[in-house]
Amino acid sequence: MGVRASLVALLLPAALAAQAPAAGAPLRLSFADAVRVASSEAPAVALAGLRNDEADARIRQARAALLPALSLGGSWLNRTFNSKSLGIDFSFPTGPGQPPKTLPELIGPFHLFDARVSASQTLLDWSSVARVRAARAQADGSRAERGVTVEGTALTAALAYLRAVRAQAVVAARQADSSIAAELVGLADAQKAAGVSAAIDVTRARTQLVTAEGLLLVGRNQLDRARIDLTRALGIDPSTPLAFTDTLAATLGAADVPATRDSAVAAGLTNRPDLRAELARAGAARQTGAAIRAERLPRLEVGADYGVNGRTVPGAISTRDLTLQVSVPILDGFRREARLAEQDAVVRESQVRERDLRQPGAVAVARALQGGGGGQYRGDRRAVEPDSGARHGHRRALRGRDRARLPGTGGRRRPNPSLTHHDQPTDQRATLWRRRSNQTSGVNPPRRRLPRVHRPRLRPSRRPAAGGAPCS
Repeated sequence: MGVRASLVALLLPAALAAQAPAAGAPLRLSFADAVRVASSEAPAVALAGLRNDEADARIRQARAALLPALSLGGSWLNRTFNSKSLGIDFSFPTGPGQPPKTLPELIGPFHLFDARVSASQTLLDWSSVARVRAARAQADGSRAERGVTVEGTALTAALAYLRAVRAQAVVAARQADSSIAAELVGLADAQKAAGVSAAIDVTRARTQLVTAEGLLLVGRNQLDRARIDLTRALGIDPSTPLAFTDTLAATLGAADVPATRDSAVAAGLTNRPDLRAELARAGAARQTGAAIRAERLPRLEVGADYGVNGRTVPGAISTRDLTLQVSVPILDGFRREARLAEQDAVVRESQVRERDLRQPGAVAVARALQGGGGGQYRGDRRAVEPDSGARHGHRRALRGRDRARLPGTGGRRRPNPSLTHHDQPTDQRATLWRRRSNQTSGVNPPRRRLPRVHRPRLRPSRRPAAGGAPCS
């Protein structure tokens, strides 16, 4: 037995080490994994789940007023008391001509033992029933608020994942730009050494290399910040290395939505968690008001106890008590009316918020359909779009404004660091291809400055004045 325990103690750490992931290995994370982790394990979602548990506990608290109550009690008493303090004359006649007998003023000390079982049950209490319903409505509102938290956390994680993947793609593009710019520097040096290019071309190529390296540093900084934002949205350690398994594909995050506008608006309003939370909050306020109004109704309760008591334990005798109690509240200083007014105000506030959520929700769905286009609503969108000729003319004007043509560039776009990574490498690749072809074909002779020719300026001839005299 001891040998077996020793073998287990030796082999168990090795087995655990084999199952554990390697130290420093990046965490492979897909878009679906990020949304799933944020929806279930994020700190905000955990807090919302705890608030939901609190609401469920409040339901059980409200239901306890309708359930029977049972208690056990026992006591031991040793006391003395003054018989005169009771206000009763305890004198007893003894016979003719004899003084009456009276109890002594000080009685005791003596012992008293008591053991008792008490039980009570509410037979009729409509206000407690309404409070249970109000607690259930509040629990529904808490679950709807948890849905709002889950949706917001999932949305934050999804956007953080997309930003991180985009930053990773930008870094890859900037690395390609830096490689191309470095090769352009080498070509410019070779052309200058061969005497077919000016020194300004080398300076220009080196400037482009420095710009590409600076943009690469900016892209890496943005990637690090995007990873930190993603780890914060997921609730994991910010120092955890991440490896993204998804790319910016067209199918990333795609979902099936209704094609028609009315169906999409109805689905959006039905599945909107903040609207469900507001409806549940209004229902809880109505149920709370109903419970307050039910407090004016009679309340019926029955209670009983059974036990033994006596001066000694062997000499104790059994006693019992049975009570049927009816209580009707009449006036509580108008506190009940003030609580009703408060709940009515909460209901009206919730109705205003509900309308404020429904209208922007329908508008948001309509805008999403206009932006994405789809199904039957795509044809209805033509009525609200501007004229096609004016729209295309505006687009051509924007393209013309963005194209800054340089002399000698052949109509190419001016290199701009603010452009996206899809535009800049295209111009640099075109420049690289052109320089390679010119170097192999011997074209592109060195540019030389021509001497400036001074031409005499000719003044316009003076016209004679009206009197024939020349103008001075």
